Amino acid sequence: MNHPVTPSDLDRPLQAEDFDTLDAILDDLRTRDDEVPQWEFCEGALAALLCTRRLIMPSEYLPVLLGEGAEGDEAWGSADQAASFLGLWTRRWNEVAAALAAEVETLEDERSYHPEVMDVRGAVASLPEEARAEIGDQALPAYAQVWALGFMFVVENWPEDWAAPRDAETADWLDGALSAIVALTEDDTARPTLSMHSEDGPPSVSEARLNQFGEAIWAVYDLRQLWQSLGPRVDPVRRGETPGRNDPCFCGSGKKFKKCHGAA
Repeated sequence: MNHPVTPSDLDRPLQAEDFDTLDAILDDLRTRDDEVPQWEFCEGALAALLCTRRLIMPSEYLPVLLGEGAEGDEAWGSADQAASFLGLWTRRWNEVAAALAAEVETLEDERSYHPEVMDVRGAVASLPEEARAEIGDQALPAYAQVWALGFMFVVENWPEDWAAPRDAETADWLDGALSAIVALTEDDTARPTLSMHSEDGPPSVSEARLNQFGEAIWAVYDLRQLWQSLGPRVDPVRRGETPGRNDPCFCGSGKKFKKCHGAA
């Protein structure tokens, strides 16, 4: 039976089984739309949405992220499935928002933002030889590459909300932070020295990549701070053409402009 969701439920951090549930839901959605992304991509998109200058509502971003059917019932296997996904999404949203609002000085701080990413190459390298043979030469994403692609997906789909400010120093700040994330969208071609999949797993991630990952997380903090300090974009007010002094006043009083609102 379904139980009502309380505000305290939405503040509970996601556990491993919750991410497994999200993966299972996305796998099911992908049977009806093969362009539905993996959770790591959604994780990056969620972080970007939290950093976007304007608060974008789920009704606007979910159809872009999960496909047009996400705003109706046709994409979901059931109403319960949709409710489960949205409940878990909201909990992760609140968890990441709290992490980005925390004043942390090191990423070792348990309050800091820790993206849910997977070392796919490390996981595959740890498989038995027969299983690795089935994968063959299939290209595998580098560590945190899919997360970064999800982040930049939001930046590219809402360009007006990510347009550079006029202030040159602030624009440079924006460019530097985005460049740190863009760097993760590229392959990790340096020599692997460690595994993020398991402590004793075959090396699959380079030290340079791990440093890039840390820089990208700090970039998320910078972007969140930047847009919060600037606030939403405000379109300039365009004044209409001012009536002539002897023209009828625009208010409909019947008086000439100079003897009505023009007198002010």
